[in-house]
This record gives sequence, structure tokens and C-alpha cells, in this order.
Amino acid sequence: MFKKMLEKDRKRLKRKVHIRKTLSGTAERPRMTITRSNKNLSVQVIDDTVGKTCVSASTLEKDLRTIKPTKEGAAQLGELIGKRLLEKQIKTVVFDRNGYLYHGVVKALADGTRKAGIEF
Repeated sequence: MFKKMLEKDRKRLKRKVHIRKTLSGTAERPRMTITRSNKNLSVQVIDDTVGKTCVSASTLEKDLRTIKPTKEGAAQLGELIGKRLLEKQIKTVVFDRNGYLYHGVVKALADGTRKAGIEF
């Protein structure tokens, strides 16, 4: 079982590297990346030209600890990151799924961000 987990993680990292070859964020259109685990979700919006995080949201934040890493929780987190982006006058982003398959929690987070008014 441990070997299967290592293989699964290796494949995800290989997909991640392949995706990151073509994706990069700019000041006008930063890169929104997601990190998920069984217990938490995290979203960062990064300007790769200067290497700084513009906006972030995570279920590890004190007021967001009630959000679970489910589809519903991901949709809530997506709407929250969308609101934070609009406060910074950022309307478009490049979505980096970080090697995760685009379904379930990742898709729900993307849909929640779109619902808040962010385009990608």
C-alpha cells in the first residue's frame, strides 16, 4: 500500500511539472494554485514575475477552520478567494490545478471562484 501511495504522488508531481512548464502568472493575470489534502485546502494567487503571493486563503486560518475539504467547503473557499481578489482589483487569473485531476474538490473551488466574478 505504501508503494502505491508513492507511485500516485510521483505521477501527480510529474503532471504538475508538465503543467508548470507552460503556466506562469503576471501582475495583470496572476496564477491561482490549489493545494489539497485529506484535512485542509489552500489557495494562493501568485505573481510569478516577482515571486510574491498576492492573495491567499486556507482552511488553516482561524476564522475558516469550520470549512471542510469537501465540494461544498471548496466552493465556499473559492467564493472567499474571489472576494479577496476583487478587493485587490484582480479580475482574471490563470488556474493551476497543481497536478490534481480537474473534478470534485478542485472543480468545485474553480466554480466557486467563477461565481464570485473571477475569469479564467
